[in-house]
Amino acid sequence: MEERTALDQFADGDTVSSIVDAWRARLPDLDPSPLLILGRVQRLAAMCDPLLRPPFAAARLAPGDFDVLAALRRSAPPHALSNGDLARATLVTPGGVTKRIDRLAAAGLVTRTRDPADARGRVVALTEAGRQLADELIRVHMANESAIIGALDGDEQHLLASLLGKLLASVEAGRGS
Repeated sequence: MEERTALDQFADGDTVSSIVDAWRARLPDLDPSPLLILGRVQRLAAMCDPLLRPPFAAARLAPGDFDVLAALRRSAPPHALSNGDLARATLVTPGGVTKRIDRLAAAGLVTRTRDPADARGRVVALTEAGRQLADELIRVHMANESAIIGALDGDEQHLLASLLGKLLASVEAGRGS
């Protein structure tokens, strides 16, 4: 009988478990069990993305535009951030943020003004229309995310969130490689 790990108690019935089983059959000396976590995280991200995008597309937002609106909305009033702060809050490059800001400004959802603390810098702020759209979309987005994780009960959701947070903190601190 093949050797199984503690992770295998949840390994039946999904695509990733089939991949792990195939690796075990081909390379018995290899421990493919990390795929049971990271492979599933990647597969979930790929499968959830198209489930979460339709409300943003219906609002004529390009991928990532909502991230900017949400970052601004969750910042303290007046819901304004520098380009650099937006880049950090959305985990994209400053150039990527600039492209998003350009689209959102053209749509009337944000304004861009000179930073009073840095004459070369810019501050991006939500317009009233941007705030209203962000408020509407975040409610839809959270309902969609809740539906996706609905297969887990509250305790399971809390445990998974805690474990993923611990793993993410480790990788972000450079301890994951």
